[in-house]
Order: sequence, then structure tokens, then C-alpha cells
Amino acid sequence: MANIKEKDIHNLSDWNMKELRKLKIMLGNRITSFENSSNPKELQKSHILFDVSHDECKKVLENVYQAEKDLVKKL
Repeated sequence: MANIKEKDIHNLSDWNMKELRKLKIMLGNRITSFENSSNPKELQKSHILFDVSHDECKKVLENVYQAEKDLVKKL
């Protein structure tokens, strides 16, 4: 299991594919939570997406897609 708790979601250049995949899944779940609920679940302070807004989740998800493409180019 990829450990991403100590990572920076605003700098994805040092993330590996497994970590990016985990973050992508978490972001997808969080975006769905925002869209399907008027009062989405509040995350714990230790969660990597704590205090990240709906719009910011979407932006980070776009960055994850780009980071994955960049990582594939390096391989």
C-alpha cells in the first residue's frame, strides 16, 4: 500500500505511479462526496485531503493526470 500521508499534493514530481493512483482514487471519492451531498463528511486533520475544497480537488486531480503522463514519458 502506498503511503502518501507525508507527501505534498501540490508537488507531484516525486510521486511514483502507485502513489498517484492512490491519490487519484481518493480525489475521485472526495469529489463524488462533494457532488452527492450538501454536507460532505469532514475529514480528520491527518488526512491528506483535509481542508481541500471541491474546486481544489478537481485541480489536483488534473495535476495527477498530468503527473502520470509525465511519469510514463520518463519510463
